[in-house]
Amino acid sequence: MGDTSAAFLSEQEVLIRDSARKVAAEVVAPTAAERDRTCAWPRGELKAVAELGFLGMLIPEEYGGSGSSSSFVDYCLAIEEFAAADAGFATLIHVHNTMAGMLAKVGSEEQKRRYLPALASGEKIGATLFTEPHAGSDTAAFRTTARREESHYVVNGSKQFISNGSEAGVAFVLAVTDKTAGRNGMSLLLAEPSEPGYIVARIEHKLGQRSAHVAQIQLENCRVPIENLVGDEGGGYKLVMSLLSEGRVAIGAVAVGTARAALEAAVRYAREREAYGAPIIKLQGVAFDLADMATQVEVARQFMIHAARLCEAGIPCAKEASMAKLFASEMAEKVCSDALQIHGGYGYVNDFPVERYYRDVRVTKIYEGTSHIQKLIISRGLV
Repeated sequence: MGDTSAAFLSEQEVLIRDSARKVAAEVVAPTAAERDRTCAWPRGELKAVAELGFLGMLIPEEYGGSGSSSSFVDYCLAIEEFAAADAGFATLIHVHNTMAGMLAKVGSEEQKRRYLPALASGEKIGATLFTEPHAGSDTAAFRTTARREESHYVVNGSKQFISNGSEAGVAFVLAVTDKTAGRNGMSLLLAEPSEPGYIVARIEHKLGQRSAHVAQIQLENCRVPIENLVGDEGGGYKLVMSLLSEGRVAIGAVAVGTARAALEAAVRYAREREAYGAPIIKLQGVAFDLADMATQVEVARQFMIHAARLCEAGIPCAKEASMAKLFASEMAEKVCSDALQIHGGYGYVNDFPVERYYRDVRVTKIYEGTSHIQKLIISRGLV
């Protein structure tokens, strides 16, 4: 299939995209099915992409990253390419980069110099401990507390569905430091999982994206040094909310990449599979389904890039970011389902990758805010 979208990308954007496409095809894709089967953490694959700078795309060069020479659009294009090879791999490097990018934006100089080089090199993997078991998207209901005690905060609580939580070397923790202040009583802390009190209670068994480990984390008298407070005490909620748009656009990129892979697999199969004396792509019903799928993927990609450019320019775009995630994730589930259908019975077995794409893409409608949450944000933007 032709790539007309490259005409609207800069030379650098094409270069970054093609570099990500190459390493994804050569390093990530060949092991994706086996990692899905065994739920294996991709250590070797992470090392390979770290060497090319993809774990430090949102980190400035002065701290060991490649962020000074790459943009947020570059980043989303790379995420799309990794998702086309393995959506779980794309998710885990997105979570890592999100954590690192947040630290680069809001951390103190000392915090950045202490943690960012190790995050850029992949020596440490980043995680964000925000979601709680009983709260979900209702951040006002968070119960994890951080009590100041001399030179430390003592953190207690449970965090749920934490991507990279079991493998992290450094993590953001959102905790309540003032129970009387509501959302203005939440603070953002940098915790080191190697310290006592950070307990991986369980690693979840998931429908898809199985190599992207998701954990329940118990914080039991976990001590975090005072100097690991990020920003002002009580300012954690605002810091986290201010960075959500970028995360939602990137999940749109994960959805687009997975859907594109499913579309490409369906086209290949339809060209090769014969029925009634000809390849099934000659059948109007199949051809029209593929035409619809290709249209949806391209529309989602173009709006994802548009939203990424708004983020990059610093233009407030909560509505557009939610639109990008909502449309891309809903589209991707349908495209992956249609790709499976075109494969017929073979699509339902794991000899063909569309079965994995179908499972992997479902969560894009859930994480970084469910589809209903995105609709709520969009509707508020209209008002």
